[in-house]
Amino acid sequence: MKVALTLLFFISSFNIGYSQDNAAFQIEQLMKETPVMGLSVAVIKNGKTVYVKAFGLKNAAKQQQLSTTDIFRIASISKSFVATSILQLVEKKKLRLNDDVSKLVGFSVRNPQFPETVITLKMLLSHRSSLNDSRGYFTLDSLNPAKTTNWQKCYNKYEPGSGYEYCNFNFNLAGAILEKYSGERLDVYVKNHILDPLHLYGGYNVDELDSARFASIYEYDSDSSLFTLQPGAYASRKAALLNYELGYNTPIFSPTGGMKISAADLATYMTMHMNYGKGRTKRILKKKSALLMQTPVDTLNQYGLALLRSNALLPGETMVGHTGSAYGLYSAMFFEPKKKFGIVVISNGCHPGYAGDFNTVIKKTANILYEELIKPK
Repeated sequence: MKVALTLLFFISSFNIGYSQDNAAFQIEQLMKETPVMGLSVAVIKNGKTVYVKAFGLKNAAKQQQLSTTDIFRIASISKSFVATSILQLVEKKKLRLNDDVSKLVGFSVRNPQFPETVITLKMLLSHRSSLNDSRGYFTLDSLNPAKTTNWQKCYNKYEPGSGYEYCNFNFNLAGAILEKYSGERLDVYVKNHILDPLHLYGGYNVDELDSARFASIYEYDSDSSLFTLQPGAYASRKAALLNYELGYNTPIFSPTGGMKISAADLATYMTMHMNYGKGRTKRILKKKSALLMQTPVDTLNQYGLALLRSNALLPGETMVGHTGSAYGLYSAMFFEPKKKFGIVVISNGCHPGYAGDFNTVIKKTANILYEELIKPK
């Protein structure tokens, strides 16, 4: 009996090792066939981290290899950190999802074609506010009637709550509301209430992170076949913080895209959502709140509250998560809450081509990881 168990353990270990090696080989082949600066990946299976690996370069000029502990600006996956934070305040009864955004931010947020229709906090988090990014989203001034004359252009022609348009402005507004009603600056709140309780390294504030761990981000130009460094991804905010107004200057940190974190730590955060708000040692959200984030508000686009459902990433699987793209970086964080598996893929620069809703390199990498490490053989 003991011999049989030993043999079974040996065979199982061999199969796991073979699958991991094969996954690495296929990803390396993909990187030879398609322009990719670097890739960092993490895989969750049965609720546990089973694979973390980095490929390619962290810094092209120095020919420095990417490490699994390196951190990236993850772009729009950052939105889920804001929504998680907002729902924590909802649980504490400091906010309600049906609250009027105008009252929350302190200036009128009303679509001029539908002035009687209240734009709610839930509409911001589900991209159903009727706001757009046509005037930029790096300052609330462009929406504030007291600060600009063209604020009307920030709104679409449909009634708030009746249509969907993905809009970064929504989450910069939500970040400002988070600050006003928590009393903490965005970067401080997320660190205190999400990152630290989950024992994760990262944050929105570039100046409080170890710059030696930043994975340089590169934009690939298909015409020239060249990668170009994008230093703006990690630009310091020190000067802008000197006269910081809590609850208004929040876009400085980019609530909509400015989180910096490693693939491995992002996978740990993802696992919390996969477990409906429960971290390894502490609950971050109540199950009801976590389910609310994962439930589509917009049935056509399958977008919930900073998390969306997709059956287009992996064949035969309906996943929950989010993508990100900025400065040449592409990222994806998707999980299957019932089957308890998930995948994180981050590239600090790759070919910008898309396969449906996903960057092609990100999608192919996710499928390799799924086929080799998750899908039953």
